[in-house]
Amino acid sequence: MNAIEEVYPVARAQSFIAVCATVPGYWFTVAQIDRIGRFAIQLMGFFFMTVFMFALAIPYYHWRGHKCSSGYCVGDHVAFVVMYSFTFFFANFEPNSTTFIFPAEIFPTRLRSICHGISAAAGKAGAIVGAFGFLYATQSINASETDQGYPKGIGIKKPLLLLDIINALGFLCTFFVPEAKGKSLEEMSRENEEEQDANVVELSYVFVLL
Repeated sequence: MNAIEEVYPVARAQSFIAVCATVPGYWFTVAQIDRIGRFAIQLMGFFFMTVFMFALAIPYYHWRGHKCSSGYCVGDHVAFVVMYSFTFFFANFEPNSTTFIFPAEIFPTRLRSICHGISAAAGKAGAIVGAFGFLYATQSINASETDQGYPKGIGIKKPLLLLDIINALGFLCTFFVPEAKGKSLEEMSRENEEEQDANVVELSYVFVLL
């Protein structure tokens, strides 16, 4: 097949997932983030991403298809796409949104720009490593079945399990993130408290001098 014939079914599937899961996930974030809160949204997102990815990874060969006594039986691809879409929905409803919002809110004002830049750079680096690493790792364990130009990999099931572990770590790390809902940037950075402390120190100096 030519390039267009090869790309079209992939683009059609990705567009379906984007319309049904990715875009609605972002809109749900816009509608609920000031009601539910950043912390709860991110915690819930990593939790459900972990659940759905485990549901995809552990019985992966069932979804893909397996040998039956009467021949080759295809897997339940509809259920796989539905669960895959739910994974994307919760990824974009929660962590994909909150990980952009938190760095703009929780760092002190004097360090916010540089810390936000470091956070953004780390996120982009992780995306690059994840995209290229996943592409190489998910190649077939049989060299004859790999895509042209790629070495053999470890299949898809093991990288999915690795992603599950990363999601679980994200869930645990969320407990170290403060809630920013309903708080101003000054409150989050505790600048007002620092100013009050400075005023108290100045007053104490005045009393000492008197």
